[in-house]
Amino acid sequence: MVKYKCMLCGYVYDPETGDPDSGINPGTPFEDIPDDWVCPICGAGKDQFEEGLW
Repeated sequence: MVKYKCMLCGYVYDPETGDPDSGINPGTPFEDIPDDWVCPICGAGKDQFEEGLW
């Protein structure tokens, strides 16, 4: 499954685990995350993430 990496801090968003602390349920594709979601580590916006097989 494709993951997305924050290019500022290296946090990897994995759709299989989601981001429950921010209200993003497991199984949520990156594209379906609200636009105002930010990286839970550094606060970067979704535009700072790149798709890859991290």
